[in-house]
Amino acid sequence: MAAIDELIQQIADPVLRERIRAEVEDLSKQKKFGLVFENHLPEHTPLYEMPIKVGSLVMPKLKKGDELFTVKAINGDNAIVVNKATGEESELPLRSLVVAAELGEPIYPYLKYVDSISRAPNDDLWHVLIEADNYHALQLLEYLYAGKVDCIYIDPPYNTGAKDWKYNNDYVDGNDSYRHSKWLSMMEKRLKIARRLLSPNDSVLIVTIDEKEYLNLGCLLRDIFPNARIQMVSCVINHGGVARGNEFSRSDEYIFFVMIGSAAPSPLPLGTEWLGNVTNTTKTKLRWREFRRSGSHSTRKERPGLFYPIFVREDGRSIHSLGDTYYGNDIQEILPPPGTRAIWPLYPDGEEGCWVYQQSSLKKLIEKGYIKLGKFTKNGMSISYIAKGEQEKVESGEIPVIGRDTDGSIITDDGSYIPKYIPGTNWSIKAHNASEYGTKILKQFIGSGKFDFPKSLYSTLDAIRFFVANKKNALILDFFAGSGTTLHSVNYLNSQDGGRRRCILVTNNEVSESEAKSLLKAGSLPGDEEWEKCGIARSVTWPRTVNSISGRGPDGKPASGQYLNGSSLSEGFKANAAFFQLSFLNKDDVTLGNQFRELIPLIWLKSGGHHSCPFIPGCEIVPGTLILPKNRLAVLIDESSFDQFEREINNRPEIESVFIVTNSDIGYREMSLAFEGKQTYQLYRDYLDNFRLNVRK
Repeated sequence: MAAIDELIQQIADPVLRERIRAEVEDLSKQKKFGLVFENHLPEHTPLYEMPIKVGSLVMPKLKKGDELFTVKAINGDNAIVVNKATGEESELPLRSLVVAAELGEPIYPYLKYVDSISRAPNDDLWHVLIEADNYHALQLLEYLYAGKVDCIYIDPPYNTGAKDWKYNNDYVDGNDSYRHSKWLSMMEKRLKIARRLLSPNDSVLIVTIDEKEYLNLGCLLRDIFPNARIQMVSCVINHGGVARGNEFSRSDEYIFFVMIGSAAPSPLPLGTEWLGNVTNTTKTKLRWREFRRSGSHSTRKERPGLFYPIFVREDGRSIHSLGDTYYGNDIQEILPPPGTRAIWPLYPDGEEGCWVYQQSSLKKLIEKGYIKLGKFTKNGMSISYIAKGEQEKVESGEIPVIGRDTDGSIITDDGSYIPKYIPGTNWSIKAHNASEYGTKILKQFIGSGKFDFPKSLYSTLDAIRFFVANKKNALILDFFAGSGTTLHSVNYLNSQDGGRRRCILVTNNEVSESEAKSLLKAGSLPGDEEWEKCGIARSVTWPRTVNSISGRGPDGKPASGQYLNGSSLSEGFKANAAFFQLSFLNKDDVTLGNQFRELIPLIWLKSGGHHSCPFIPGCEIVPGTLILPKNRLAVLIDESSFDQFEREINNRPEIESVFIVTNSDIGYREMSLAFEGKQTYQLYRDYLDNFRLNVRK
């Protein structure tokens, strides 16, 4: 508005000036439709591994507001710095500063290996945990998986006004008048990248939230995903409710499902607890339908071709034969074969109806045992059949067949049948209780008091499985990983149905407010080893991942308790996971190829993350070629080795991805033609070009 006022002031004609001023004032008073919020641009990134030099842009490790400084000189253990905003010069301890990257400034991330666990060494499926600010991790993931993610599940900070999330490394509390605006700005930046990660053909974004931001989040999702179908589910997470001062106690939260392309929830076998107000799915056994047609077009006059006799033996136990379609006026003139009775499609009042199928189709149903005979009545006999949908349940084995009845109809094990259906939008499920199936399960793996309010393992599992139950190779991402419930639930689901779904978790390594005070008192700062090991990634997310896979508690002993399927927590999972920390490279070193070792984890992930991540120890000379059949990838590092490289790759059908290190675009195109049917990438051009786009809005 200030800029507009200045422009208006420049209008020479006083009458026109005042008219325009009045119109602008009226416009500013009008209520705007849609979501309007300040687009907060800060979120500076600390680059702990970068050395501080003269000219470096730095920020305090314990950041206050948006302070950035340029290093003017280094004086022993101190730095002479100039405040970028005010120009004020000061002297600060080097140990209190860290090199910073501003939002929009190109940065070049890589993944530094931290740890791994492997309980399925011969399996090439690996999950990944990335310790990082999730904005930069999402930029990295866009380079790796743009348009390839099947499901994103996130549980972002709820912005309740408590000190439960940070913005710009400072807590945003209830006294901040821009609290909602800052939250929306933070979410918008991340969701825009998430949109580019999701498959445009068939994928889903799942976001949990409570009442503090659900209205704003709904508008934001509609703005970012205008072509998606969006539904919101209410999920009870504490049946007893949690007191909230002078407000209603909180017992539920909300789950947004953003369905992209053809994505839709799949019908699943669910217990009666899920029924709620759904009344058309209460059947618990095979449904037989009346073979006499009902409803519209159910009379002989309307469907004359479906009026014919069925000849049933006198004992009522089997069908002898089928008569021809009858077009006469007196059915009594049709004499049944000896020892049989003619059964016509007659209504109780004697009105002539019609059968569901013609004779040829009925014969097939009889052969399969899909026709059941009732008892003789004064009008004939009740005859039932299994409709197409129920036939599919039988033929798929969903409803087991255990024999045949005397009339030839199938006998099914109805007791083992659980109907499949899509539930309503009000989930009140016992297993979604966050205390019983979140906090107590987490305690078994990492102990008490390390993480408040973890999700129920089963509420996360259920939200995801409606969309990936039939996608056993799905790629699932959670970039607000918290305690790591999403990866835990994916391992559980895979163990249930033999799936090979892969999960990527992203979490920062923030410490709690109380821990920060204790660490500062002890002289520790962010970036120090003592500080970092107390962060959420290293003290909660990764330990839970390791221990839930190994089946161990925090003391190394077998975890106690059972999952809902009856298996013991101590069994763990046959799964593999790797833990990386996101860090940043010098662009010039990447261009010169001096940091190939550091980029290997990215190459591994971009080619599918098959088998364990390969490494080249620092003491070894980087070879001219790198051919890794187990990882299904190969890298040409030295162009002079191309001929030998080409011969070997073309004899290796298991190689799916080929990376070619060359600065020549023409040379890359020519060499890539030799690897038809394989995915090729140019290093380091693809990598550098991608992250120059960091400034993308």
